[in-house]
Amino acid sequence: MSPRQIDPTLGPQLVEAAARLLAEEGPKALSTRRLAAEVGTSTMAVYTHFGGKGDLVRAMVREGFSYLNRSLTEVRESEDPVADVAVLGWAYRRNALEHHNLYNVMFGGSVLGSFSLADEDRQHGRYTLETLIRAVGRCMETGRLRPGDPQSVAHQLWIALHGLVTLELGGYLIPPNDADTCFEAQVGGLLMGAGADPAQTLASLERARGRRT
Repeated sequence: MSPRQIDPTLGPQLVEAAARLLAEEGPKALSTRRLAAEVGTSTMAVYTHFGGKGDLVRAMVREGFSYLNRSLTEVRESEDPVADVAVLGWAYRRNALEHHNLYNVMFGGSVLGSFSLADEDRQHGRYTLETLIRAVGRCMETGRLRPGDPQSVAHQLWIALHGLVTLELGGYLIPPNDADTCFEAQVGGLLMGAGADPAQTLASLERARGRRT
């Protein structure tokens, strides 16, 4: 008899279900039996993938950043690096909206009960910033931004965008100051503060708007 094949989609299914249960019902819902029932598998299969709650939470963090990295690296570089920065912002927002439960776990927005994220967990996703840092660097190399530290500017953009996304997920941004309007004003203002020409920046934001899908 050949060995039973492990479903390669089961791990991601369990992670998504765990993030949803955590958001909807809190950490008490993260029992092995409940999680197995959610995806139609056995408790043994859950233990096979995750030895305990700590492993499960770490898997949620890593899966969430994997989704984010995929969204950002799918953005193609163009001849307009300022537009590329804005498109990366759109991709960041879209990923957070599509995977909002995982997003909350990634950045410590979910109540985890007796388990807490370690420094290693919190710093795990920093590799996803590389795409933005590279785009900001191209802005400086082409003269669209004044010379400086691309990591510093990328971090400022990330910090501001994370705040916007948190409010957007909470439903706090409504017309006339809806998320799209605030996003463009926020990104444009930060880039102009880093030396971008106002008229060129507005043109770049318009180009980015056409690429947002």
